[in-house]
Amino acid sequence: MLEQRIQQHFIDSADLKYQAGPVLSKPIGQAMQALLACVTSGGKILACGAGVSGLLAAQFAAQFVGRFERDRPELAAIALPGDATDPAADTAGASDGDRFARQVRALGQTGDVLLALSVSGQSAAVLAAVEAAHARDMTVVALLGAHGGAIGRALRETDVQVSVPHERALRIHEVHLLALHCLCDGVDAQLLGEQEAST
Repeated sequence: MLEQRIQQHFIDSADLKYQAGPVLSKPIGQAMQALLACVTSGGKILACGAGVSGLLAAQFAAQFVGRFERDRPELAAIALPGDATDPAADTAGASDGDRFARQVRALGQTGDVLLALSVSGQSAAVLAAVEAAHARDMTVVALLGAHGGAIGRALRETDVQVSVPHERALRIHEVHLLALHCLCDGVDAQLLGEQEAST
């Protein structure tokens, strides 16, 4: 019974990724181009995420500054601190709805990119960060769930929205992680040239 349940998780995750690939490849490619244009012109990426998504934002920043799979010069990325344990972080009623926006106002500049993650698309803190980024004339790359929510509606034509077509948070997180890996790999490929996939 337990093993069957575990196997079902693997099947469901693989099915979603297989189905989402053709849908998300174009917006992920657009997001990669936005990040590449930013860092090659001297800009930086500010990454933030609601709740558990903040951990994914931190992982992305670590791989951008350090390395993904290949050694290369450092790329400018900062993960904005949040509270990954706050159960209300990915809702419109987050306890500190201005936490990311304050950091965007302090650190963001024209030409920078805000990488914003929210499964629900309703995070008050992420929405405020998007608005602060727009006020700084920054591009926003938003990784969201199926409906995009208030964050999706706040995006501009020059922004990029990557919406995972699923309802379950854990499945959306899994695809967000894969999308972040695609972004890191794509930027590396553009900067360093193609490389055979390692096994």
